[in-house]
Amino acid sequence: MLDRQHLSILREVDRLGSLTAAAERLNVTQSALSHTIRKLEDRYGVAMWEKDGRNLRLTQAGRYIVTVARRVLPQIERAEDVLTDYRQGQRGSLKIGMECHPCHQWLMGVTKPYLIDWPHVDLELTTSFASGGVSALMVHEIDILITPDPIEAPGILYVPVFDYELVLVVPSFHPLANKDHAEPTDLSQETLLTYPVAPQRLDVFTQFLVPAYCSPRHHRTVETTEMMLQLVAAGRGVSAIPDWLVRQEAATLGVRPVRIGRAGIHKSIHLGLRYGEEAVDFIAGFLTASQGS
Repeated sequence: MLDRQHLSILREVDRLGSLTAAAERLNVTQSALSHTIRKLEDRYGVAMWEKDGRNLRLTQAGRYIVTVARRVLPQIERAEDVLTDYRQGQRGSLKIGMECHPCHQWLMGVTKPYLIDWPHVDLELTTSFASGGVSALMVHEIDILITPDPIEAPGILYVPVFDYELVLVVPSFHPLANKDHAEPTDLSQETLLTYPVAPQRLDVFTQFLVPAYCSPRHHRTVETTEMMLQLVAAGRGVSAIPDWLVRQEAATLGVRPVRIGRAGIHKSIHLGLRYGEEAVDFIAGFLTASQGS
């Protein structure tokens, strides 16, 4: 019978590329690991892997089981975490994934009262996903996804939290500061500062520059909003960020927001979660805190 041990072994062999490393990771001997998979192969009459020189190569059957392991094991591990939480007196744990780089400041305003209201709920945050935020949500790696770009998927519910406009931030002495809006060609001689996200996922490229066949003179990534605004204020470039971040800092730093294109780029932050889990009390509590922020 196929069980969790088989799934774990094949997942680790796929991750680490060798029986020795997989055995060390799972705290078993290499011979025990090989024996376990050999029994599985004998039972179903198919090989899970084959030798490729000094390396192992998964067979088609082995690759299939790895895809099952990637989907099933996170759910089992998540269930074990929840049971441990209950044993230790906690109500549960809430794992939040973030695809919105500038949302950290907003999230901090949500989590502070939430942690007070739900003292027995463990809160975790991640911005790293093996195969995208929606996939992480579907396989139970996370419980809530914060995203400005909701992707429809079976079993996934999106709750809108707030609307915003993406604006171009320029120094107050910049020629664009006096314009009603920026055109794509206005950026052709500019250094564009963005968060460290691929251009194909940045709206200033996908909705503004690329359709007009334009590009900035230089493109530079910056980790934090604070540093980005400091660089803009010093005349080192221009940046596209949510309008609410500019309103907080514009007067102090001497920068100005300019609409991107005549119509602007309008966005919404959404919380994604699995259907039915909006009724879980501590998840519903987070949704309420988010919509009231």
